[in-house]
Amino acid sequence: MLKSSVVMLVAASIFLSSGLAPVRAQQNANYAYLGLEPDIVTNYLGHNARKLGYVSVTIELMISDVEQLEIAEHHMPLLRATAIEIFGRQPAEKVKSLKGREEIRITLLRTLQQHMKEETGGEVVKNVIFTKYLYQG
Repeated sequence: MLKSSVVMLVAASIFLSSGLAPVRAQQNANYAYLGLEPDIVTNYLGHNARKLGYVSVTIELMISDVEQLEIAEHHMPLLRATAIEIFGRQPAEKVKSLKGREEIRITLLRTLQQHMKEETGGEVVKNVIFTKYLYQG
């Protein structure tokens, strides 16, 4: 009897604490979103050197804090150029696969964070989200 009461008490405390954690995270989060406009449209390497494909991507950047939104807007040319450069050097297999798309997203995120750290001293970009992703080639 005592054993089952202790188990229920522990289970209830875990349930309640896990339910409160997301609420605290949402209250402390002060993210902003910034779209790279217009869409990124660029060529990528085709299956052979004679053929190029193109990709059109709508990219939204999650900014770490609303107060850093103006900093990110100021560096928009660097952010756009970085995205175009990364997509432009991808092989067709990577552009066309879901796994490759995720690898591109992670590479873009890390590169943007590195550039922003060099320019501002902070990462500024928390995440990269592709909201539209079209390719041909």
